[in-house]
Amino acid sequence: MKGFKYLKDVATLELDRSLCIGCGRCLEVCPHQVFRMQDQRAQLAEKDACMECGACALNCPVAALRVDAGVGCASGLINEWLRARKVPGFGGGGCG
Repeated sequence: MKGFKYLKDVATLELDRSLCIGCGRCLEVCPHQVFRMQDQRAQLAEKDACMECGACALNCPVAALRVDAGVGCASGLINEWLRARKVPGFGGGGCG
């Protein structure tokens, strides 16, 4: 889904490059290609493309990544999908 972006400057994703060991797991698990490698360490390439799924933070062996998974647009889109299908307990709102 390269090129897809959510709302500008709202993603909670944070990367501490000083902790990064350059394993590349974040690149492997990110469905939106948010990361790239630079100088043998991960770098945020498209932070606004982050859907806050949390896969990068869960798979980082040195805890160099932090994200409040499910608080952003991903949560809103899932709730909208569930609401549209009339799943009990989901009156959800959208992004923003």
